[in-house]
Amino acid sequence: MEQPKAMPFVMDMKEIQRRAREHVEKGAVTPAYRGDLETAIKLLNEALATEIICVLRYRRHHFMAAGIHYQAIADEFMEHAVEEQRHADMIADRIRQLGGAPDFNPQGLTTRGHSQYAEGTSLVDMIKEDLIAERIAIESYLELIRFFGDNDPTSRRMMEEVLAKEEEHADDLSTLLETLDPREPTAPISTKH
Repeated sequence: MEQPKAMPFVMDMKEIQRRAREHVEKGAVTPAYRGDLETAIKLLNEALATEIICVLRYRRHHFMAAGIHYQAIADEFMEHAVEEQRHADMIADRIRQLGGAPDFNPQGLTTRGHSQYAEGTSLVDMIKEDLIAERIAIESYLELIRFFGDNDPTSRRMMEEVLAKEEEHADDLSTLLETLDPREPTAPISTKH
């Protein structure tokens, strides 16, 4: 049986060129953008606040880490802080690309962000607080990825990249917690065979 021939893909370059000249002041946001800009910028500013809170918490944990295993864990905290700062910078840049203003105002940071700033009193507490924050970021970023979907593929891909790193952080922290406090189960134990 003969397959029907596919219709050739044809772009109307004249129309694309005409639209590109319209509203040139909007920069990267063209008429082809299908997302809700106002909501996208608001949600990205919430993600930015989340990342800033994570940077601050990880940096504090880096400097407050103490105990027999502290140096390797302090180094891990700083590595995570640097990666969270990179995420914050990526998100801030995307907000600007969409015509918004990244909100770095420290006032209200914890109300805009998804995670909390919890200091922890021991190395195990610090790791637990960081793991909880990563789990919150993972869930909220999954929601953002679903929101952006095909309407804003650039923001979606950026958040997918951030999500992958947050999952890696959670895995690192889970391993550290199991090493330092083997009584503390960090992953659900399956009862299915």
